Amino acid sequence: MHLMQTLMCSVSLCFCRKAQYQRIGSMSLSPSAPERCVSRDSMEDYWSEMKSIEEERQGGPEEQTERSSMDEAELEEAWLQEAGLSTLVTGTQSDGPAEALLSTLTRSQAAMVKKRLDNYTQTLRKRNRQPTRHVRDVFSTPDASVSANRCFIPVSNQGPAVQKVSCLYVCPVPPPCAADTNGSGSASETILLSFDVPYSEAARAHQKGRECQDCRRIRKDDRDSPVFQIVRPRQGMTRVRDLSSEDIKKIGYISLIELTTFYDFLSIEMKRNRVVRSRARDSGIFGVPLTTLLENDQKKSPGSRVPLVFKKLLSKLEQTGLQTEGILRVPGSASRVKHLRQELELKFYEDRFDWDQVRQNDAAGLLKMFIRELPNPLLTQQHLPAFTAAQSISSPKHQIQALHLLIMLLPEANRDTLKALLEFLRKVVAYEEKNRMSLWNVSMIVAPNLFTFRGKNAKQEEMQGAVAAAQLVRLLITHQDLLWTVPCFLISHVRKMNEAAMGKKTPASEKSKRRLLKRWSMEKDRERSEVNLRDGVIRVHAPLHAKVSMAIQLNAEMKARDITARFDGENGRGSRSASRRQRQYLFEIGGNIGERCLDPDAHLLDVYRVNPHCEWVLKSWAS
Repeated sequence: MHLMQTLMCSVSLCFCRKAQYQRIGSMSLSPSAPERCVSRDSMEDYWSEMKSIEEERQGGPEEQTERSSMDEAELEEAWLQEAGLSTLVTGTQSDGPAEALLSTLTRSQAAMVKKRLDNYTQTLRKRNRQPTRHVRDVFSTPDASVSANRCFIPVSNQGPAVQKVSCLYVCPVPPPCAADTNGSGSASETILLSFDVPYSEAARAHQKGRECQDCRRIRKDDRDSPVFQIVRPRQGMTRVRDLSSEDIKKIGYISLIELTTFYDFLSIEMKRNRVVRSRARDSGIFGVPLTTLLENDQKKSPGSRVPLVFKKLLSKLEQTGLQTEGILRVPGSASRVKHLRQELELKFYEDRFDWDQVRQNDAAGLLKMFIRELPNPLLTQQHLPAFTAAQSISSPKHQIQALHLLIMLLPEANRDTLKALLEFLRKVVAYEEKNRMSLWNVSMIVAPNLFTFRGKNAKQEEMQGAVAAAQLVRLLITHQDLLWTVPCFLISHVRKMNEAAMGKKTPASEKSKRRLLKRWSMEKDRERSEVNLRDGVIRVHAPLHAKVSMAIQLNAEMKARDITARFDGENGRGSRSASRRQRQYLFEIGGNIGERCLDPDAHLLDVYRVNPHCEWVLKSWAS
């Protein structure tokens, strides 16, 4: 009875809030919400979606969750583990990335790790427990007053301009928060984004309460949103999918440390939700963890990166629903959607499900239901507060930078599934004239499904964050290509981590010794075969071409696309076999990177200089 009264109060509050928003029209929600004009239609979309979700929750089974209380030490321990620094807590020495990671951090990032480890240690002491490793054992810098723009970077990676100071090395850092904008207050402002320097270094001006030119608030509507222009690095742009899974995992470690440092400079508390353990299913479709779904899907379709049923729902909507008026907004029949859900559970993996019976609005309902019922939200339970906090950042540039780091630290399955969703939503908006779904309409409808707050304050958080959540979805849709590009400074961290790990790695077993000896033998053979190659000359291997390798002299302007064009020319211009062959890309493999598919516009001499010991391979990209 008490539960029903609480639920009815929540529903009443929901509709009271709806009426309130109808009265205030385009006024901002609260001092913390984005100060942007929101149409009444957009707010209607949001509250209609909330009503549908509420009705579904009332009719469905009660969520079974196992809640565990976590004190401050446990929260800090969880942060250290996710940052790849678990050995600082356990005290064990392993082949993990902790030591290599610590050697690559900037002074600001290292100070943040020290702060978290200090907090963990002090909390343990209050509980009369001895920490496994004292913070002094990890950070033994000789002078705490050393300037914050110095980095823990090996000597071999630095140029002649680097000045040695004790165990630290000076890193050139541009003035904090320089005015990287063209024009002043113009209607179509262009903001330059550089990926060369960690975002936290540019935000250091906020450390003492100062404000930079980037941080002025821009109040514009959809048409006048700032345009972000990326300063293209000479080593080429790198998409998330261009890197190996091992290197992407390291990107996640660094991104968490960098985001925490970045938020600290912006005076934003880096909150973390306690991970709620759900009694998740290990088979079926709805309510199954993404990782479990992908494990099951890969048995049927090896290499799957997005759940098959999710891809099929998106495909169905793209084929039949992009031009349907109100797609995503107009709900399908609740009874039909429920029936189709049961049919999917029973027949999808047996290839007996009849997709012809699924109408566009039914598919949209199933898609949103799939997202909502994930045991761990698509944006992850632990990082939802960090996503929500990004809406309070007044500078559009800093806001995008925060979202960029958040995307980088998402688990691979979550990030790939989110990208598939955003690509579809961008197509929906592209057909706005036909389907009457503007960017704001789509964002308002998707927001309650993505930002699924869980816990005792869920209702209040959902309602307070209505427009703020929609604004984040809007940014994700609009800037998804930028957000899925890996910044150069993160790749630089990974290269240094790999170099540091290679320098300390020793074979732990006879098998690993044999593998290492074999690798050394292959490297010696390659060196003998290329003894005549001069500095700046590379050998490109192309196993799928008639001419399987070629020595190429690099120059300052040679790009990756020039190599592929040369191989295509050598193997027959315009030949039928060449036209049928899958598109080839140039990869750098090994050395200080696992594998990286090179941007066609990457300047190869610049890549060669940062990774002189890699192999150069021309091959197709595995999607």
